[in-house]
Amino acid sequence: MSKDTNQILERGVEEVIDRKHLESALVSGKKLRVKLGIDPTSPNIHIGRAVVLWKLREFQELGHQIVFIVGDFTGQIGDTSDKESERPMLSEEQVKQNLKTYFSQAFKILDKNKTETHYNSEWLSKLNFIEIGKMADRFGLHEMISRELIKKRLDAGKRVSLRELLYPLLQGYDSVAVKADLELGGTDQRFNLLAGRAIQPIYGQEPQDILITKFPLEGLDGRKMSSSWNNGINIMDEPNDMFGKVMSISDDLIMKYFTLATRVPLENIASIGKRLKGGDNPRDIKMELARAIVALYHGDKIAKRAFQEFDKVFSKKELPEDIKGVDNKDNIITTLWNAGIVTSNSEAKRLVDQKAVRVNDEVVENWDYKLKGGDIIKVGPRKFLKIK
Repeated sequence: MSKDTNQILERGVEEVIDRKHLESALVSGKKLRVKLGIDPTSPNIHIGRAVVLWKLREFQELGHQIVFIVGDFTGQIGDTSDKESERPMLSEEQVKQNLKTYFSQAFKILDKNKTETHYNSEWLSKLNFIEIGKMADRFGLHEMISRELIKKRLDAGKRVSLRELLYPLLQGYDSVAVKADLELGGTDQRFNLLAGRAIQPIYGQEPQDILITKFPLEGLDGRKMSSSWNNGINIMDEPNDMFGKVMSISDDLIMKYFTLATRVPLENIASIGKRLKGGDNPRDIKMELARAIVALYHGDKIAKRAFQEFDKVFSKKELPEDIKGVDNKDNIITTLWNAGIVTSNSEAKRLVDQKAVRVNDEVVENWDYKLKGGDIIKVGPRKFLKIK
């Protein structure tokens, strides 16, 4: 097996099932159908969810057929594999709103011309109860409720809906519908991925192999990256914002981010680890990390400019090159709201109370602070406005 193929099965990978079978398939020259499904539970794909998309891209570069599924049907049902409480059902309208740009976001990573795409409502909306019954017969109730987070909720006396228990069947049927040879997913998806292996033989298919990537990637606050917690770095973030977010992660996540969120060669990452242990400034290495991540999604030239802009603003304490101008000369709360810096007046007030808002480098102390032309507003470490 080639070095590149071996790295696909190792870098950022938690487990491979069945590894020997998959290795044999990879060296045989067979063109595998490699599946990944993502539910549009929020409008943005963050770099934590992109870890498995980059793994999919690696298989694509080896010449395998990539099958990317947006779970418009399963998105309504709701997967609670990584949730400690019940995920509410989403309406069809909510899901449609969330998925508007999912394919275009994925194509920042995948080669559009070589990717087979589907919405899983194509087949799941046609399932009848007999089909669901045949699939459900493959599983015992004890298997469903012994899953870690489900068991934790039951032990705590929390509700677990029957709908949640049916979700793995639907994801498993996706593998039947696209005739998957291999499915990718994070560690939180292990049970769902195995469901595909259990269900495919009902339909005369060989059970798919599984590649499980390490999960989760922690976000800006140290918790797992999650859209619902607003602690993520989205792949569609503006370059300067993306750069600044990476710079705000904890130093102890630097090596994990290099391994999971970049394509920097492993030998280079090993050298970076030695530099960190040798006493190099983590901030300098984090700037290299931020530049590598921005380059993945925006290109090297833009990443270089983001690097220079960050150095200018945060190292040399100069103002950014392009500051958004606003006409509003009202109080600070209204201005932040009108400029789209915050999503509500209460968020603006909270930022002021936390002393996270400055005008002309002076901390704003009250909500009624009046603005005038030429004022420079700084919100947190990365957001700037200028009153015209």
